[in-house]
Amino acid sequence: MKLMRVGPIGSEKPAVALDAATALDLSPVMPDDDTLLSAEGRDLARGALEDMSRYRHMDLESERIGPPLARPGKVVCVGLNYRRHAAEAGLAVPTEPVLFLKAADTVVGPNDAVTIPKGSVKTDYEVELAVIIGRTARYLDSPVDSRNYILGYAISNDVSEREFQLERGGQWDKGKNCETFNPLGPWIATRDEVHDVQDLFMSLTVDGQQRQLSSTGDMVFSVDHIVWYVSQFMTLRPGDVINTGTPEGVGMGFAPARYLRPGQTVEVVIQGLGTQKQRFEEFAPGGRDE
Repeated sequence: MKLMRVGPIGSEKPAVALDAATALDLSPVMPDDDTLLSAEGRDLARGALEDMSRYRHMDLESERIGPPLARPGKVVCVGLNYRRHAAEAGLAVPTEPVLFLKAADTVVGPNDAVTIPKGSVKTDYEVELAVIIGRTARYLDSPVDSRNYILGYAISNDVSEREFQLERGGQWDKGKNCETFNPLGPWIATRDEVHDVQDLFMSLTVDGQQRQLSSTGDMVFSVDHIVWYVSQFMTLRPGDVINTGTPEGVGMGFAPARYLRPGQTVEVVIQGLGTQKQRFEEFAPGGRDE
């Protein structure tokens, strides 16, 4: 199934996608509190798919798509997890996963506008496969166990400000946690929807120009390895997100660098997981909730 949320900010409704253009409104049978992600919620979604006539059909081309999680947990990110990306950065391939965190409040809808931070001149894009955790995982015995703890997969754009990240001292947090810096969705494809998570086509364009074109097959550490590894250092809980790294072609990797400017549009695709499309906007006083 493809689990999602549709509607204006703060008024999203749980839904299940039928295809890229249509979804069923599940709000008559469940609240928008991530019930949809539970076993009970998924059973209700299956029931709706078996009797679609009882549910309102939502036009995804005319309604806003929200992030697929109403209350995302922690967002764990993996750095330098694609061989060719490490090469373009001039860095050695890691011997263990490089981990950092993004705050949950960076998560926005897949097509929401992204704000270029005040004073930024090096805002960058990163197409990533996101893993959504479905069961509490701590100290897993081996990577083989990981699949039992994964609810599904989604597209993530791990937007980054490279000056803040790399030139302002300390850890990477300053360049990763700016407002709107983690578009997620359009849906979570449950684990059974994805035949081979290590062989998914990935693409990102800026104003129609190809920047990233790769496959999850170039990962240094597999999805199963990452979930197992992270569980050795922190407890993973339902609704937690793991961004599993980005392939080559980031703006920082070009000579000269190709950073994002206000008015540009980024389109992100991962095979089977849908499409994102964001317009990047200049910072203006007053946030999304002010």
